[in-house]
Formats: sequence, structure tokens, C-alpha cells
Amino acid sequence: MKAILFDLDGTLLNRDASVKVFVEKQYERLQDVVGHISKQRYIERFIELDQRGYVWKDKVYAQIVQEFAITKMTAEQLLEDYLHEFKYSCVAFPNLLKMLESLKNAHYRLGIITNGYGQFQMDNIKALQIEHYFDIILVSEWEGMKKPDERIFLKALNQLQVAPCESVFVGDHPENDVRAAKQVGMKGIWKKDAGWEEVLADVVIEDLLELVPVLENFEKVSH
Repeated sequence: MKAILFDLDGTLLNRDASVKVFVEKQYERLQDVVGHISKQRYIERFIELDQRGYVWKDKVYAQIVQEFAITKMTAEQLLEDYLHEFKYSCVAFPNLLKMLESLKNAHYRLGIITNGYGQFQMDNIKALQIEHYFDIILVSEWEGMKKPDERIFLKALNQLQVAPCESVFVGDHPENDVRAAKQVGMKGIWKKDAGWEEVLADVVIEDLLELVPVLENFEKVSH
């Protein structure tokens, strides 16, 4: 194994926790705009509409403005606030830096392939202070293609100059991450996520640090 590639949201970035922190801060920051709604209701509704990141925020805010009769800010202005402020609420999964340190010390080539908006995702990666660990970072908006499209995986492997069989992909989404990576010939590791039950992965991990012994195991098997 020469290269380890990661998804971002739900894999390195604890998106659920980050969203909670963000919405709470947004409510407090915009008290004069949303103060007529109870804090708990605002947070709950945002999280419901967001559907764990699979609904883009323009739709979320349009719905919130309408439902809660918000008049002092438009949905567009609330979206702007989200785009600008989210990076200050980023929560990493436990042991993120420890794991990246171990992989770097073991001389693996590292990459990220994430779906999403370019600048927004880069801001979040920088907020986690992990950008310097990675040899390549591919964000779907900038690449003009997104997971599970196999071309984005092949582009990453090409840039890292490794074959699919020498590479591992770690992600939380059964289709976009695990299955898509396996289809191009990579090993697919599932970072366990409460949203899914059965996932056909080569290995399942719950904590990022579990990745280190898993990779050592792959090495032993291939020898």
C-alpha cells in the first residue's frame, strides 16, 4: 500500500457536531433576526432540513425564512453567513492529527477527495489544520465531477502516481466512498456512521486510529 485517500465530511470532519456548533453560534450571533424563534426549535429545524449535508443550504434557509417568518434577513443573507462563518465551527473526529502523523511518518502518500464547493471545503480543511499533511486535495466543484464518478478517483491516483491496487479509500458513505473506490480497484474502508446499517467494505473502523493497524495488516497479507 502506497497511498491513503480520505473523504472529508463524516470521515475527518465530524460534520454532525460541527453543524450543531455552527447553528447554535448563528442563533446567538443573529439574535435580533431569529430571536422570535426558540433556540432549540431553530437548531432542530435546521438539522432536520439539512439532512446531514445532503440538502444544500440555499434550500434550507429558504424554508427556514418562510416557516419562521424571518423578515430582517433574506435566505441569501443567511446563506452568506453560513458560507463565511461555518469554518469557525469545525469539529474534528478524535485522533485525527495523531492518525495523520502516523501515516505521514510511515511515508504513505495522502489525499482527500470530497464532494462540495471548492472554497468552502478548503476553508474547512484549513480550519482543521490538516492541509499540510496531504499531497493532493480534490474538491468536486473545482474538478467538474464528483463521487461516485470513478474519474475523480482515477485522477487522484494519477496525481499521486499510484495504482488502484496500492491504494486505500476511507469514507463514511457506502456508495459514494466505499463502493465507488472498490469499483476502481482500491481497498474500501468504511468509517462507521450511524446513518447506515450494512456496508460492503474491506474493513470497518469506528475510530481513525484503527486505520494504522489495518494498514499494517494489509502489508502482511500482501507479503
